[in-house]
Amino acid sequence: MTSGADISAQTVREEAARRRTFAVISHPDAGKSTLTEALALHARVIGQAGATHGKAGRRSTVSDWMKMEQDRGISISSAALQFEYRDAVINLLDTPGHADFSEDTYRVLSAVDCAVMLVDAAKGLEVQTMKLFEVCRHRKIPIITVINKWDRPGNDALALMDEVFERTGLTPTPLTWPVGQSGDFRGVLNRADSTYTKFTRTDGGATIAGEETMAAAAAEALEGTAWTDAVEESDLLDLEDQNHDQDAFLAGRTTPVMFASAVLNFGVHKLLDTLVDIAPAAEARLDKNDQPRPVDAPFSGFVFKVQAGMDANHRDRLAYIRVCSGVFERGMVVTHAATGKPFATKYAQQVFGRDREVIDTAFPGDVVGLVNASALRVGDSLYLDEKVEFPEIPTFSPEHFMVIRAKDSSKYKQFRRGIQQLDHEGVVQVLRSDLRGDQAPVLGAVGPMQFEVAEDRMEGEFNAPCRMERLAYTIARRTTPECVPTLARERSVEVLSRSDGELLALFSDRWRLQGVQREHPDLVLEPLVVS
Repeated sequence: MTSGADISAQTVREEAARRRTFAVISHPDAGKSTLTEALALHARVIGQAGATHGKAGRRSTVSDWMKMEQDRGISISSAALQFEYRDAVINLLDTPGHADFSEDTYRVLSAVDCAVMLVDAAKGLEVQTMKLFEVCRHRKIPIITVINKWDRPGNDALALMDEVFERTGLTPTPLTWPVGQSGDFRGVLNRADSTYTKFTRTDGGATIAGEETMAAAAAEALEGTAWTDAVEESDLLDLEDQNHDQDAFLAGRTTPVMFASAVLNFGVHKLLDTLVDIAPAAEARLDKNDQPRPVDAPFSGFVFKVQAGMDANHRDRLAYIRVCSGVFERGMVVTHAATGKPFATKYAQQVFGRDREVIDTAFPGDVVGLVNASALRVGDSLYLDEKVEFPEIPTFSPEHFMVIRAKDSSKYKQFRRGIQQLDHEGVVQVLRSDLRGDQAPVLGAVGPMQFEVAEDRMEGEFNAPCRMERLAYTIARRTTPECVPTLARERSVEVLSRSDGELLALFSDRWRLQGVQREHPDLVLEPLVVS
């Protein structure tokens, strides 16, 4: 194993330049997990797509490994897939599709350099897509837009371009343009050189779709008016100067657009090539003081996700680290910025969905899984030699609350361990008070499905069946110890302590909050703002 100290700064810069670290974002059911697996299929790191899309023999996708994900056909936990393609190293972070798990998606977006925004051709830009787009805009993350499901009836392509511009403010600059209306997906016009790539279906989309690229004259002879219509629409885009400009894309003024059908593997190979060709590589990241940490500085990274239950045989816990600078070397002792204590990285792994293998070195842009890193929490920074702390990853304001209790008092130890684990992972927020005691903590969540995940894991992983009781609160506000006595006397109000030390005042509804604010204008009741 080569020592990190033996790797030159030039090599680190070259390796960082090879990395493409991105997330796929969209509204639920737009095809994120299907696209994730199709990308892995086209990179030839898997032999057959996991979703065969037939009723018989249907398999779950590689990135959806939790039982609840497989049962429901949705992604509820982000997954990291790493593989090589051409001369690049791809770190692809799949994200939960359901809005109830948007907090997990937000954490993933803190670790990427680019985002692929997946849009359903029939539904356009939906609510969850726009919420995640705003996060990307705030974080200055460049966005590549993919119009998915073009093999099904949907909207007009030019109308979709208008919608992207009107809703996001980004100028769409299509790299490919569909030949054939939505529902009749024949191939794409490659706008850079005016060639035609014709797609050929495979059985159920389980294997790589056939592609044939030909000149414009051959395309016109083969496709007739479908080709000439595509050329005319592409010419209209030229007149509006909707052509790719790399600087404008990286600056967040434009979004390159591609057309695809992830379920049929149409257009997926071109997306992979586009990510390698134009997506930003790993670069210097800003620390909490807005100072850039050069990629060739000594090792640094931060935890963007903690996940347990991936291996039922070992019950281990995996902390996902985004490497920001320098060389990560398995076994190195780094400093945990939150405590100033040394932290050994003996058990480091590369992740491919649920499957893992030991990794010896990693470079800026890579995602490393640290096993049984019980001291680490989401947002923690790690560094070697030169101290650095990256911006914290703030939590969302919970809107749903439940008291949780163990069904069997003899399993209280398992119950307590499970609650602590879920809290560390950020599956739910755990709130406590002296009045309720440790045996009846309150769980706070962005969406109610988080409670289902918590309940399922408490029983399945920790052997601690529990029962939950909904509380009639819908709003949380940050407060201070000085305000607690006054708030304690108010009806439909309760103050609880979160595990990070924050005091949260819970209110039944916004009218109750407004009433308390009118009666006690000096109280500190601050929104929990995500930034």
